[in-house]
Amino acid sequence: MANQEVPVRGARLVYERSGKGPDLIWGHGLTMNLASDAVLALLDWSQIPVSVVRYDARGHGESESTPDTKGYSWSELALDQLALADALGIDTYVSAGASMGCGTALHAAVLGRERVRALVLALPPTGWEARAAQAATWELIAKMIEDQGVEALVTSRAELEPPDPYKGDTQRRDQQASAVRAWDPGRLALVMRGATEANLPERAALAQIGVPALILAWTGDPIHPVSTAEELAALIPDAELHVASTASDMDDWTAHTNTFLRRVL
Repeated sequence: MANQEVPVRGARLVYERSGKGPDLIWGHGLTMNLASDAVLALLDWSQIPVSVVRYDARGHGESESTPDTKGYSWSELALDQLALADALGIDTYVSAGASMGCGTALHAAVLGRERVRALVLALPPTGWEARAAQAATWELIAKMIEDQGVEALVTSRAELEPPDPYKGDTQRRDQQASAVRAWDPGRLALVMRGATEANLPERAALAQIGVPALILAWTGDPIHPVSTAEELAALIPDAELHVASTASDMDDWTAHTNTFLRRVL
């Protein structure tokens, strides 16, 4: 199905809808979009019986950029997601996503309690007290992109060790580099700076989430530390956690998601 667009809270968002079954809205990670998220997919949605809405978040992919960096905080992106659900006639849904999309889903569950039926939380990012250091890194990267262009980010990422499940996977590294090179430098710097505004909901709010949650984490990634996933699993009353350390572990994520959604929907 071709991508479509809809105005949401002052920005035009591009989305696609596929599959049949209960509604699920998936949010991608920072610097990702519909196209790159499909290439670097964490889950095989064709194997999961849900109606999936995937969309370019504000400022990403083909969706519209807006100048206020606060609009890229995860709480604001959650309001975008809830408004997108309204625009598409979706009453209740599973909120799901990776990294930035995970943060968005958590805020959606807090802000729209009556709307979110369940959560699929992939790659929980740094949060709470640890977020300040990560925000400082995003600000440095935004400045680097403004001064040197997107190739500087590609080069700096190439020097980092990949997460444990992708050790030795040069194809994935090349795909990630291609995704970054597709960005306009000004837009990319804006969303990186916007990420400095983001944090997870307060722990007390997470402890009040009354819907089941599936948490998918991997090892060997300081931007998405297992410690965040473990704390979320302890805070959310009905949560299950799966941690991947190998490519084989990652291959099981679709099955874990399928089993979870069949149980809770």
